[in-house]
Amino acid sequence: MDKKLLELLVCPVTKGPLTYQPEAQELVSRSARLAYPIRDGIPVMLELEARTLTDDELEQLHG
Repeated sequence: MDKKLLELLVCPVTKGPLTYQPEAQELVSRSARLAYPIRDGIPVMLELEARTLTDDELEQLHG
């Protein structure tokens, strides 16, 4: 994931920052509890395409 692109992208729901999760190929919005997929190197920044994060996943991100 290009660092400059990541700096420009925000969560479409909260307008907050995103965290890149390379192992899952996702951009995570902790405040929205959503993970946006990256497909073929392209972030899919649609709320309907995002998956909801579980409490366990959120705890792992904070740890």
